[in-house]
Amino acid sequence: QVQPVESGGGSVQAGGSLKLSCTNSGYSFSPNCVGWFRQAPGKEREGLAVIYTEGSSRRYSDSVKGRFTISQDNAKLTVSLQMNNLTPDDTAMYYCAAGAPNYGPGDTCTVRAGPPGITYNYWGHGTRVTVSS
Repeated sequence: QVQPVESGGGSVQAGGSLKLSCTNSGYSFSPNCVGWFRQAPGKEREGLAVIYTEGSSRRYSDSVKGRFTISQDNAKLTVSLQMNNLTPDDTAMYYCAAGAPNYGPGDTCTVRAGPPGITYNYWGHGTRVTVSS
């Protein structure tokens, strides 16, 4: 059973940093794609970054590339999202999700949730990030 649990959200001033963490209640996420998503009030959910727990493959959305870094610990128990140079536009609820990798043609893991991307079956309840100017 996979049940992502997010932590690390909070309030920060523009230009600051936060590190979000996602765990699976002490169990490994492997083998899965584990992604970070966010949803701001009145906006659609946005995929930010994804990591394939069995390798070093990572993908990022253009909106966070160069500012956010996704990683996992050696035990594959925690997937983190380091967020730097935050702006008020990064204010949102942030979610961690896990899904089965694509072993066919195309990317193994995708930032996009749902076709033509992979399906993320397991979602956390979210952690709130607020960035003030």
